[in-house]
Amino acid sequence: MKSLTAIPVYNEERHLGKVLDEVRRYSEQILVIDDGSTDRTPQLLAEYSDISVVTHEKNRGYGAALISAFAFALKTDYDVLVTMDCDGQHEPARIPVLLEAVHDADIVSGSRYLRDFRQNTLATPEDRRFINQTITHELNELLGLDLTDAFCGFKAYRLEALAKLHITETGWGMPLQVWVQAAQLGLRLKEVGVPRIYLDPNRAFGGVLNDAEERLAYYRRVIRSAVDEAWACEFPPLARSCR
Repeated sequence: MKSLTAIPVYNEERHLGKVLDEVRRYSEQILVIDDGSTDRTPQLLAEYSDISVVTHEKNRGYGAALISAFAFALKTDYDVLVTMDCDGQHEPARIPVLLEAVHDADIVSGSRYLRDFRQNTLATPEDRRFINQTITHELNELLGLDLTDAFCGFKAYRLEALAKLHITETGWGMPLQVWVQAAQLGLRLKEVGVPRIYLDPNRAFGGVLNDAEERLAYYRRVIRSAVDEAWACEFPPLARSCR
């Protein structure tokens, strides 16, 4: 099974070198999407001749970076696309775990709440945990899923399944659009446990999303928009919320 590991980055000079060097141990092919970095990230990337880079001239958003990764992967002959963050939250050593799990699934997603790990950091930002639990519960109720972590960016996608998705959300809520479309398409979904690591609990989302209530409202808008687009209020479990 041929796989590509894609990593969206924005001003990640602090973690970039360490993460890339570790990812190289578990993935022969690496793609970095530089989403308009203004620090030394572009210069550091230039030192890696064996890594593919897609550059956004301006910052477009987390979802936009992954949309670019999807487009790149779909033009190749890889079987699986792995996505992970570059802020130290995701352990590259877990890449083989995702690849093993995807043999009988279309999308495998890491979950920081499926089970406990000794690597778990003690301090989980309270607002992030509350919002994750709230949105995960609402998605499960709405879509008939059994998720434990709606937002983890550590995922493995089979390319034939990825080709069926039409992701347009450019912001942090992009994973929610993935879940809605995947459920609508009847894709095989699986979660695997990954450590819950927050090296910088105070890391900001940016703009109005730094406010927890605004962030929760935004995520709900993303879900509503994705549902309206995917089902047009015709899927029975969603009927009551469409009225």
